Amino acid sequence: MNYLLWLQYIPKIQEVRSKPKSIVWIITAQMEFSLISFQCTWDIKIIDGALSFMMHSTALPEFRSFAGKQNPFRAKGDGFIRQFWQEAFNCVFPNVVMSDVPENICSGTEDLESLPGTLFEMDMTGHSYSIYNAVHAIAHALHALLSSRNTERSMVGRVERNIYHQDFWQFQYFLRSVAFNNTAGEQVSFDQNGIVAAGFDIINMIAFPNNSFLHVKVGNVDHSAPPDKILTINDEMITWHSWFNQVIPVSVCSKSCYPGFSKKVKEGEPFCCYDCIQCPEGRVSTENDRNECSRCKDKFYPNKKHDFCIPKSISFLSYEEPLGISLACLAHSFSLSTVLVFGVFMKHHNTPIVIANNRDLTYTLLIALLLCFLSALLFIGQPGRFTCLFRQTVFGIVFSVAVSSVLAKTITVVLAFMATKPGSRMRKWIGKKLTNSIVVSCSLIQASICIFWLSINPPFPDVDMTSVTEEIILQCNEGSVTMFYCVLGYLGFLALISFITAFLARKLPDSFNEAKFITFSMLVFCSVWLTFVPAYLSSKGKYMVAVEIFSIFASGAGLLGCIFFPKCYIIVFWPDLNNKEQLMRKKSD
Repeated sequence: MNYLLWLQYIPKIQEVRSKPKSIVWIITAQMEFSLISFQCTWDIKIIDGALSFMMHSTALPEFRSFAGKQNPFRAKGDGFIRQFWQEAFNCVFPNVVMSDVPENICSGTEDLESLPGTLFEMDMTGHSYSIYNAVHAIAHALHALLSSRNTERSMVGRVERNIYHQDFWQFQYFLRSVAFNNTAGEQVSFDQNGIVAAGFDIINMIAFPNNSFLHVKVGNVDHSAPPDKILTINDEMITWHSWFNQVIPVSVCSKSCYPGFSKKVKEGEPFCCYDCIQCPEGRVSTENDRNECSRCKDKFYPNKKHDFCIPKSISFLSYEEPLGISLACLAHSFSLSTVLVFGVFMKHHNTPIVIANNRDLTYTLLIALLLCFLSALLFIGQPGRFTCLFRQTVFGIVFSVAVSSVLAKTITVVLAFMATKPGSRMRKWIGKKLTNSIVVSCSLIQASICIFWLSINPPFPDVDMTSVTEEIILQCNEGSVTMFYCVLGYLGFLALISFITAFLARKLPDSFNEAKFITFSMLVFCSVWLTFVPAYLSSKGKYMVAVEIFSIFASGAGLLGCIFFPKCYIIVFWPDLNNKEQLMRKKSD
């Protein structure tokens, strides 16, 4: 009451000031009754835009009709209605002598709905709603208590004995266990502490010039909700006092956190005191005073300031970018070089250098190298079902053919030297059958690994959203990573055997001993693929593909350059050394 008396003087105090101070009245639920008796005589504009915590209530069916039928002449024993009737309608009953207003007699025909909401509300208030639920809760508890007893005693005597004598604790038990739906359809129950699972309605009070006001529900307080949902307010529904000019007042002890930052509550201080921290990597906040930063959708990523999301770009190794064009040009250049070498050997196919170390193996190796360089083109361009399915298997098989041809060449050098010794039985092993069986058997093993790979878990086109923040990577998922490394492992095994064999045979006396060249070529080959694994695993997106293509080029160029370029140099620039007489002279030396 006293608070409302002071409120009457606030407008007069504010008139003295040059600028009114922006204050929002937060009214507690207990003030709801106090407002009624004062609103006839004072300006309620002071409470315009105020926020009130009121007991939760819901409109009950037929309540307005019930309230409208109330009349002091019908309820003669109810002195409260008669007193309220005289104050609300400014009249007196015939049996009451009031000298100041003798002419205004209460007739009983006055309409309660004609009263402004400041004096009488036709809808049920929060306090009335609580009493309504309390009465029903007690009734349900009594009913449950009486139903649990199998007795024929009268209800009045039984209730009196239970409540006021030894069974009072039983009534408390049944009251705590009450749970029912009232006529408004809301559930009424008690929590573990014996408190009604209700809450408060947050009401925005809007005053009008005719000294009436409107209650607008703008939020609620629900104690049974999660901690971050206990208090909910729809600030767009709030009508603030005219002094605020529709600007929401600030009631915090910290400045607002701008987009790109989130709030962090300070330890030991009120909840409105917080620090602003930068959003972590991969997260963004697009509004002021966000409690936490959120992730962008799959196809977006945060900008540098973390205040909005940017669409990701689609990335794959294409023919339209410098890296893709450069690798494609290298593939065609190495393929053309291989074709030129093959042409030189075909043109001089009857010369001693070409005939030495099995001419057919030489042609097989050159064709395999040509296919190796061309297979790199399967790795460039947007990954499709066909390219993903066959690019690794084609690469593995053609390189196995090339390395097994090198192994067969090395074995041919060793057997040729051993066959020159008197009485050697190795001559029967020298021939096309042995070399062809080496190439075919080694290649079939790799082909079997690839077929098994394709049958259990083949590669397929895939989309990577997470590896690179700014890009959506279109790639080939290898399906079974184990099988992929089995292909590389078997290829490395063949290369290691070839290197060891060639290294041991490098000093064998022969005019056209390829063992030295093969040793250098396999050293390059093994070095390239040993460095490939860590480089491949540390790369992302299209650069992983570029690393594998570069390894194909480097290892293929090592074989082509170390084995064939010295021979081509002799064939093209020193043809005098490419004859049988020169070969015999070197043998005699």
